[in-house]
Amino acid sequence: MNLHRVLAAVERFRFLDRTAESASRVAGTVVDRAHLGTVLRGSWLGHPVHPLLVTVPIGAWSSSIVFDVVFKDPATARRLVGIGLAATPPTVLAGWADYALLNRPQQRVGVVHAASNGTAVALFALSYRAYRRERPAAARRYCLLGLIAMGVGGALGGHLSYAQGAGVFRWQPVRALTDRSPREFLSAA
Repeated sequence: MNLHRVLAAVERFRFLDRTAESASRVAGTVVDRAHLGTVLRGSWLGHPVHPLLVTVPIGAWSSSIVFDVVFKDPATARRLVGIGLAATPPTVLAGWADYALLNRPQQRVGVVHAASNGTAVALFALSYRAYRRERPAAARRYCLLGLIAMGVGGALGGHLSYAQGAGVFRWQPVRALTDRSPREFLSAA
């Protein structure tokens, strides 16, 4: 099985078009009304912010299972799950800010990416609750399922970035059109 082909197949899920269109409209409206587009999209940084923000929930959630299983420390595991959950809202907002700028095949992948990650968030919320109720076995199960959902979402996010080029060269139009740096383009002219 070729993973790239599986991920690329999502680009052709035309049945997602109405959902993608609605999500794009809502995402654009929410971000633009709050005047958050510039901050959330990363123009001040020169590249999208969402890929940077995802490292916090991914790192916290991945570490949580290590602390629970390897170090036998469910209290730290619970705290790490909580940190990941706390970092989720700005990460989601930044992702939705970028979503409004995607083309339709990218939006199809983005919808499935968001659904998979939404599933992961729900599972980690259940894990956090199980930890709080001192049910570490249930918390671990939810955590493991959350990691699987997060892995699928991450693979789709990687496909968006690396295979589909979502957000690439967003603030460098000359390079985006020519696949050359602005300096190379100007020296060739």
